[in-house]
Amino acid sequence: MKNIFLLVLLSIQTAVFATDFNVIKFGAKADGITKDTKAVQAAIDACTKNGGGKVIIPAGKTVVVGTIYLKDFVTLHIENGATLLGSPDYADYTTDTHYNTYKNEPHMNRCMIFARNAKSFAIEGYGTIDGNGSPKIFTKKSGGRPMLLRFYKCNDIRVNNITLKDPAAWTSAWLYCNEIVVDGIKIISTVNRNGDGLDFDGCTNVRVSNSSFDNSDDSICLQASNAAYPCKNITVTNCVFTTKWGGMRIGLASRGDFESVTVSNCTFFDILDSGLKIQMNEGGEMKNMTFSNLVMKNVPRPIFMTFCQQRAGVDMPEEMFPMKAMHGFIFSDIIVDNSELDKNSAFFLTGMPNHDIQDIQLNNIQMTVSGGGTKEDSKKTIKEYTLETLGNWWPEFSKVGTLPASGIYARHIDGLTVNNFHVNTISKDERPTIVFDDVKNGDVINAYSNRKKLSKKQFVKK
Repeated sequence: MKNIFLLVLLSIQTAVFATDFNVIKFGAKADGITKDTKAVQAAIDACTKNGGGKVIIPAGKTVVVGTIYLKDFVTLHIENGATLLGSPDYADYTTDTHYNTYKNEPHMNRCMIFARNAKSFAIEGYGTIDGNGSPKIFTKKSGGRPMLLRFYKCNDIRVNNITLKDPAAWTSAWLYCNEIVVDGIKIISTVNRNGDGLDFDGCTNVRVSNSSFDNSDDSICLQASNAAYPCKNITVTNCVFTTKWGGMRIGLASRGDFESVTVSNCTFFDILDSGLKIQMNEGGEMKNMTFSNLVMKNVPRPIFMTFCQQRAGVDMPEEMFPMKAMHGFIFSDIIVDNSELDKNSAFFLTGMPNHDIQDIQLNNIQMTVSGGGTKEDSKKTIKEYTLETLGNWWPEFSKVGTLPASGIYARHIDGLTVNNFHVNTISKDERPTIVFDDVKNGDVINAYSNRKKLSKKQFVKK
């Protein structure tokens, strides 16, 4: 009798203090067809009301949802073999999930998973979140393209060991959040356009590690669309990037400041635009960043750095803010293999007249490029990046074209040191290896072209 009483008491305690909330128990059909949004939300609400725990998407099941809202102390656990699948109906994505901060892109305002002012929540598991974002389902003309994840002013977030795939737009937007850990995830975002991976806007204390990215747009973006929220204390390490656009873009949306960023031990391959795309546009300050131990293969612009004025954010006023500063960058221990590409493989670093980028180091860099630059290319004058030349669009390499250098073209910079820089060309290149155009306090130490050390006379200074 006593044993029976103890078993009953234990079962009551287990029921009262349960920390696992399986969506099946809340009415989810999990058949890959039925829309289970209400059941999943009910499990999340019960979990946060309980004081926290795990909301379980069970193995072997496909659960279809529209917009769901994550809340305090909830861990959304998608078991190995489980899929949380986005609804194919645009109307199932709600309109109270903030908005996309880039101009001219309101068609990406809605999202699948949202959190506002939430704390200590997580997404984990070895399963998959699938946005179901094929252009056969979601287009700009058909109403819009929902993002996969958007978190607004949240604190203490973890996303671990999950696959995020096929969003109709960006994979994620993190707006003004603090204390973020992303580890061991895989992003496959190539099914539709603008398939960014992780976009951190005005976020602090961010750690991304051990993850892989296959995107149709920038894999990781650091932004600062609001002057009150800086983007700082960011680390990215042990990651693999391939994309149809940029591996990492820092800036563009840049009303706020950027500070203290480290990127290390990463590989970039088969990227159509740039490996590191660092761009200050809208009046903030950018400083103190290091990039080390990187390998890039088939990355036509390993470093693409610009300092100019251009509006990127939807909330940016018509009158541009005064330009502040962009300074303190170290790039070291980088291998670039662009032997399979064309002649457009050089580093491009440019400020504006009277607005220099300051204090850059390029150390221990090995490049292999195809060559093929002509004498005509070496005489080319590069247009300035100004509001007049850019028009109503942000700075892209298409505004530049072939550079008059095979290795580095640097312009409007104060304080540039190039140390131990090697360029090997597959075919003959008539351009100089390094061109300094309005570079103050610049120096080149131990530079080589096809294993032959270059003399000071072989550098072009304008």
